[in-house]
Amino acid sequence: MPIPMEYQHASEDFMRFLADARDEAGLGTMNQSFTMVDGVLRTFRRRLSPLDAIRFAGVLPPVLRAMFVAAWEPEAAPLPFADRAEMTREVQGLRQHHNFAPEGAIADVATALRRHLDQTAFDRVLAGLPPEAAAFWAGKA
Repeated sequence: MPIPMEYQHASEDFMRFLADARDEAGLGTMNQSFTMVDGVLRTFRRRLSPLDAIRFAGVLPPVLRAMFVAAWEPEAAPLPFADRAEMTREVQGLRQHHNFAPEGAIADVATALRRHLDQTAFDRVLAGLPPEAAAFWAGKA
C-alpha cells in the first residue's frame, strides 16, 4: 500500500494551516501562529476525557493530531468549559511572554481549522462530545 497522501504532505499541509491561522488572527509570524494554535488545542483538550480527546484527535490532520496529544496528562480530570473570555486567557497564558494570541484566537483557529479538515467527520465527532465543544469550534460567522 502506498503512503497515504495526508502523511506524504503532512508538513506542507501543516505550514499552510499555520499560515491560514496566522492570517485569520492578524499575526505577524508563523511562530506566533504556532503558539496560538498550541494554546487553543491545549485549552480544548483540558476539557475532554481521554476517550473523547482520542476521538477528537482522530479527525485532525496528522501534525495537528500530534500537537493535540503532545505534553498531555491524560490522568488529569477534565476541566469544565468556561466562558470564551476565560478560555481565551488560558490560551494566552501558554508561553505568555511569547504569546501574541488575540482576543479572537479561539474563533480564528477554529475558522482556519475548518478549512483544513473533513468538516463532516469533524462535526460528527463534535456531536458526540460535550455540547460546549461545538460552540468552542464554531469559528467566525
